[in-house]
Amino acid sequence: MTTQKTHESKNTFYYVTFTCYRWLNLIDQSDAYHSFYKWFDYLKLNRVHLTGYVIMPNHFHGIFYVPEDCCKSINQILANGKRFIAYDIIKALKEMKKEKVLQYLSIETTEKEKRRGKKHKVFRTSSDIKELYSQDMIITKLEYIHRNPCKGKWNLVNQFTQYNHSSASYYELEDSDWFITDYRKFY
Repeated sequence: MTTQKTHESKNTFYYVTFTCYRWLNLIDQSDAYHSFYKWFDYLKLNRVHLTGYVIMPNHFHGIFYVPEDCCKSINQILANGKRFIAYDIIKALKEMKKEKVLQYLSIETTEKEKRRGKKHKVFRTSSDIKELYSQDMIITKLEYIHRNPCKGKWNLVNQFTQYNHSSASYYELEDSDWFITDYRKFY
């Protein structure tokens, strides 16, 4: 369920999803995975805890813990992250001379968006945001996002723990991942 509702609760977990415009594989085309890791650095500096994630070729799933002392809502956190990553995607597409893709993303930008300074439509405007009220809900969402690279059309790896852009190996194989704050720390 896509939402435009503002989520203000603190000291809570949120499951989030955002997707590239029209489900285009823009993250993969621009090799923007590193942009997410830069965003994760920023989140950590601002006391937002990433407790699980998967970066797919055209979408992102994450679980965040937003503490009381965080000055931003989860909506603001996502909006800032999407904007930062979108800039990197466009920059990479320009460097790669992907003119057809850039032209399409420009044409798809609405007049209202253009008046606000937006030049390209990289992500869908809204994001899915769900508050997670229990440890069982967190575990269910972690299992879903970790298995995403092996489901449906993807088949990106044979074993979900092998996918590089996921927290699966942290939880399943106890690999170190300095981006992750173990959700169990909060229970």
